[in-house]
Amino acid sequence: MSAPTPETVPNSDAARASLEALRAEIGKAVVGQDPAVTGLVVALLCRGHVLLEGVPGVAKTLLVRALASALELDTKRVQFTPDLMPSDVTGSLVYDTRTAEFSFQPGPVFTHLLLADEINRTPPKTQSSLLEAMEERQVTVDGVPRPLPDPFLVAATQNPVEYEGTYPLPEAQLDRFLLKLTVPLPSREDEIAVLTRHAQGFDPRDLKAAGLRPVAGPEDLAAAREAVAKVSVSAEIAGYVVDICRATRESPSFTLGVSPRGATALLATSRAWAWLTGRDYVTPDDVKALALPTLRHRVHLRPEAEMEGVTADSVLTSILAHVPVPR
Repeated sequence: MSAPTPETVPNSDAARASLEALRAEIGKAVVGQDPAVTGLVVALLCRGHVLLEGVPGVAKTLLVRALASALELDTKRVQFTPDLMPSDVTGSLVYDTRTAEFSFQPGPVFTHLLLADEINRTPPKTQSSLLEAMEERQVTVDGVPRPLPDPFLVAATQNPVEYEGTYPLPEAQLDRFLLKLTVPLPSREDEIAVLTRHAQGFDPRDLKAAGLRPVAGPEDLAAAREAVAKVSVSAEIAGYVVDICRATRESPSFTLGVSPRGATALLATSRAWAWLTGRDYVTPDDVKALALPTLRHRVHLRPEAEMEGVTADSVLTSILAHVPVPR
């Protein structure tokens, strides 16, 4: 896909309006998951990746498909299983008997939105096949780097309650995800709305029939990213982000605190959220709003804290309440 020319790139306000329209458009297919939708948009603005955690049946797959449809982006889904090989994700060289040469057959990672379903069900060797794609935006096969399309986002899912036969993601790979979003069970009202739609003939496999249409595109993302890069950050806000991350390293509940990469991630997501809410500067409230999804997967609880029922979110919430807020 060719890069948009200056004449075709919309201005910041138009791009923001287009991205705000995503919520209503995705709402035609997915009910009651606005925070997850917003998180995915923030990740796209920051060129980051998302780990979606939720029990089966809460529309994680449908959410990603609806986002791709509303943004007019390509999407592919890979079901991660214990026998999945790295080449099943990245692609491989295939021998052509007619030409007596090897040619590269791209894998499903060559897309805009890759849904890595149940990523913790595949061994570390296959999990690690995504690391280069997530970090470098390219895949190297037989010593030849092959760039991935832009935008590129990995939305990986995992089940929070079923651990039999799984391979927990190592800390180094978790740290490559910009956000960890929890996809909760719907409220009673939202669940009634889901059943009502299905009773009226809604088919989650046919989004066009549900009325979904593209409301934004790559050119809007390009304009939005350019605008987010101009959001100003004061020295006090930068210090606030650093103080929060340093507090996680000193917390007695954690064996592992947030690294400097996590601090830069929190700053990036805060800037994106500030722009989405209509400002060109970051406030402490922006930092607080994105702190949990940006940091919860970058810390590691002590076993004794887990046994007492402490969660990463509860410790981070306590840290946010105690770190001095700049005035």
